[in-house]
Amino acid sequence: MTPSVLISGAGVAGTTAAYWLARNGYRVTVVERSAGQRSSGNPVDVRGPALPVARAMGVLPALKERATHAEGMRVLDRAGRTVARLPMQTEPDALEIPRADLAAVLVDAAREHADFRYDDSITALSADPSGVDVTFDRAAPERYDLVIGADGLHSAVRRLAFGPESDLVQHLGVWVATLPLGEPADDPRHALMYNEPGRLVSIHPSSGDALVAFIFRGPARPTLDHRDTESHRRIVAAAYQGAGWRTPELLAKLPGADVYFDAVSRVHLPTWTTDRITLAGDAASCVSLFGDGSSLAMAGAHTLATALAAAGPDIATALRRYEADHRVRTDAKVRRAARAAALVVPKTRLGLAVRNAGARLMTRGA
Repeated sequence: MTPSVLISGAGVAGTTAAYWLARNGYRVTVVERSAGQRSSGNPVDVRGPALPVARAMGVLPALKERATHAEGMRVLDRAGRTVARLPMQTEPDALEIPRADLAAVLVDAAREHADFRYDDSITALSADPSGVDVTFDRAAPERYDLVIGADGLHSAVRRLAFGPESDLVQHLGVWVATLPLGEPADDPRHALMYNEPGRLVSIHPSSGDALVAFIFRGPARPTLDHRDTESHRRIVAAAYQGAGWRTPELLAKLPGADVYFDAVSRVHLPTWTTDRITLAGDAASCVSLFGDGSSLAMAGAHTLATALAAAGPDIATALRRYEADHRVRTDAKVRRAARAAALVVPKTRLGLAVRNAGARLMTRGA
């Protein structure tokens, strides 16, 4: 009998896993809470271990078509003058692409191999060593040989199978909001970045409309609904009152925009697997901020599918092998997340001055 797998989440990890598991002989169903693919999201990189995965999937040409053409980053002062420059990529073959475009390309690759069900979600899981009984919000209950939670930082699968988010996710004191600028960037070759202590505003060129990002420091909000976009807009507007450069103009685009908003966070789990339920991507190990999360999600999904193909019916052994292999990639990134936040959003004017001086030295040495 063909083994069955349910994947929660049609993002980067979920669609990559769907493609490879279907190619490796699984009957694959992907359930996604959203009614369709999101159009928002920050630019991310496809590099390192993700490149051979994308090449083997045959999606590199599509990714190159949608990739940004940014060559570097210009750090600006309040008047918009360039005070430092940074290279965008350190790997010659790496691509930068809006996250939503990356997910769309991966969905297109996986759709002919897997069954995608939008506007539905998992409400209950009952697992045992031979399978998982799944209850859905809309569809009838079903049993699967394996369930993969690839449903992001706020994973429903992780909550149902491993415990509440408050016990497993650590907020790093930084928030991110992104939205479309509504027009192409004035400078298609450089991302523009403006900092004040504790907050950053950037305009990033894309394949179409440029992307705006607000990244700022702030306390955790335990009761915040991550789907309440009106609250998100109010939080961003309040955080940037009085900020310089083009900030007032960019804040005026918040009403009605498709805003992605979330906390920069670190997921702590002693194991990613319980019985026939496992986690992938940000649900297992959130390392977002510099774009590595998407590359690691693709690499991890491929590692999971490869381990399952090699182990045959011994799913338990495959899941242990997947976690052992992929944690080598993710653990170092998770440990460096706080340091990355300090570089992107320094807390003080001294921290900004030191960061910018370092950027100028890097530029001279390049």
